[in-house]
Parts: sequence; C-alpha cells; structure tokens
Amino acid sequence: MSTSQVEIERHANGSQGEYIARLPGSEEKAELSWSDRNGVRHATHTFVPPSHRGKGVAEELVKALVADAREQDFKIAPDCSYVERWFDRHKDYADLRA
Repeated sequence: MSTSQVEIERHANGSQGEYIARLPGSEEKAELSWSDRNGVRHATHTFVPPSHRGKGVAEELVKALVADAREQDFKIAPDCSYVERWFDRHKDYADLRA
C-alpha cells in the first residue's frame, strides 16, 4: 500500500472531530481524534489497525491536521503521544504547536 492511496475524510461536530483514513483493500479505518479548546485543536488519539501500522498512515492523518491548521489558522496541542513525537521530529512545524 502506498500512502498516496490513503484518502482522508474530515469530520467535525461542534468542538470535536476526527480525521479518518479509509484503508485500501480493507473495511478497517485509521483515525486521529481531536477536541477544540479555546481555538486550539487538541489531538487526543491516533489509531491505525495493526495490519496497516508502519506504512505511514498515521503520518498522513497528522499531515491532514497540520494542513488544516495552516489553512484555518489554528494551533495544535499534541496530547496524543504519536502527534507529539511527529512534532518533535518535524521542527519546521513548531509554529503550529500550541
């Protein structure tokens, strides 16, 4: 599977939302959940099914969140350990970190 095959859906319901990755050839999905507190999106949980781990799916979810932060002008609080590690590895996005 190539990460270019991963389509990200965005769902928001008031102050909560999620990014969903539909996984090719599978009914399983990966997700990154967030909640908004005072204009900061707290990335609270990232999950990728075991059969799709290590293939860049979680990173694609974070990239979608980061792209939206740039476009919609909000900060991200990496409450989820995966998102925190992603920001630690990508210092060029420090301006988006709350």
